Amino acid sequence: MSQTLGSGYAPINGLRLYYELHGAAGSRSLPLLLLHGGGDTITTSFGEILPELARKRRVIAFEQQGYGHTADIPGRPFSFEQSADDAAALLAFLNLPQADLFGFSNGGTIALQVAIRHPRLVRRLVVASGFFNHEGAEPAFWNGFPTATLDAMPAELRDAYLEVAPDPAGLRIMFDKAVQRMRDFEDIPADMIRSITAPTLVVCGDSDVMGPEHAVQEFRLLPRAQLAVLPGTDHMKVTARIAYLVPMIEEFLNQNNEPGLALSGGPAL
Repeated sequence: MSQTLGSGYAPINGLRLYYELHGAAGSRSLPLLLLHGGGDTITTSFGEILPELARKRRVIAFEQQGYGHTADIPGRPFSFEQSADDAAALLAFLNLPQADLFGFSNGGTIALQVAIRHPRLVRRLVVASGFFNHEGAEPAFWNGFPTATLDAMPAELRDAYLEVAPDPAGLRIMFDKAVQRMRDFEDIPADMIRSITAPTLVVCGDSDVMGPEHAVQEFRLLPRAQLAVLPGTDHMKVTARIAYLVPMIEEFLNQNNEPGLALSGGPAL
C-alpha cells in the first residue's frame, strides 16, 4: 500500500518550494521525481497515476515556481532551465545523489533539461508529451500564445491553483509567466538530445499536442530510448491512462539491461 510520507517547503534558489513524499513503506527503490506540466499542480498532472506508482516505490512530487503551493518570485521569469536547476537543488536538499525522473508536458521538457544540465542526477527518464523543438506541435499551438488570455485557461487548472495557492491573486501572474515561457521557447539542439545518456522512455498520445512523429524523432535522437504511443489518448488524458502507463513505467524503471526496443502502448507491457 502507498502512503503519504510527508510534505514540506524547501529553500531552493530563493523559493519556498513545496514538495510531497509518497511511497511504499520499506521500499528500497530509487526515488521517482515527478515534474508537472504547464499551468498544472501535482494533482492536475499526476493525481490519478501518483498513488499507483507509489505502491511499489518512493515518489517525490513538487510544484514549480509560482505554481500551486509554491509562491512566485517577483521579477524572475519562468524558464525550463531554471526549473531544471530547481529540481536538481531539491534532490540535493533531500540528500539524494540520484533519482529517476517522470516529466509530463512542460515537465517533460524540464526533465530533458535536468538530464542535459545535471546528468549525474538522472538514472532513468520518462518523458511524456515533452517536446524539444517547435516541430513538436502544430503551428496553431504556437500561434495561440501571443493572444492567450486568462479566460482561456482550463477551469480544472484554474480551480486547482486557487484551491492551494498561498495568494490566489497570483493566478494571473502565474498564467502570464507560463504563457511568456512558451512565447520564449527555444529549441533544444539535436546534439544536446543526443548527449543524454540516461535510458529514456518517450511517451505520447496518438491525439496529443505533441505529435507521434515528434515522439519518434525524439526516440531516434536519444541514444538509449524506448517509445510508447498511447492509443485513443489526447494530451489531457496521457497521465490518466494508468492501465497502459503504470505497467510500462514499472517495467522500464526495473530494467537492468540496455534498452533499445520500441514499445507500443498496452497493459501487457
